[in-house]
Amino acid sequence: MGSAGARQGILSLTIKDKNALYAAYLSYIKNGGLFVPTNNAYNLGDEVFILLTLMEENEKIPVVGKVVWITPRGAQGNRTAGIGLQFTDKDGGPARAKIETYLAGTTTSERPTHTM
Repeated sequence: MGSAGARQGILSLTIKDKNALYAAYLSYIKNGGLFVPTNNAYNLGDEVFILLTLMEENEKIPVVGKVVWITPRGAQGNRTAGIGLQFTDKDGGPARAKIETYLAGTTTSERPTHTM
């Protein structure tokens, strides 16, 4: 496959409600991260740039992440195909802070997410 992710360009992700944000947020990895639904092929370790829009905000938050999780098409349990991105030290701070503000009190819930 090579470095297919390096040629994928920018992914845009809009999350409009808390349930979707909870399902996508990867609170258990260093710096946090997000699950991004996509059918594009990526490899673990690929660097991916996303423009994140949360709730009804007009602001797009630019985030660079590293692929740490891959859910392939046709995965068991009808899981959504996509990638888990770990936020980088530099770029993830503002996104993580905003996400955790929206999710205050829910990150320790036992509800299933896109990855766990």
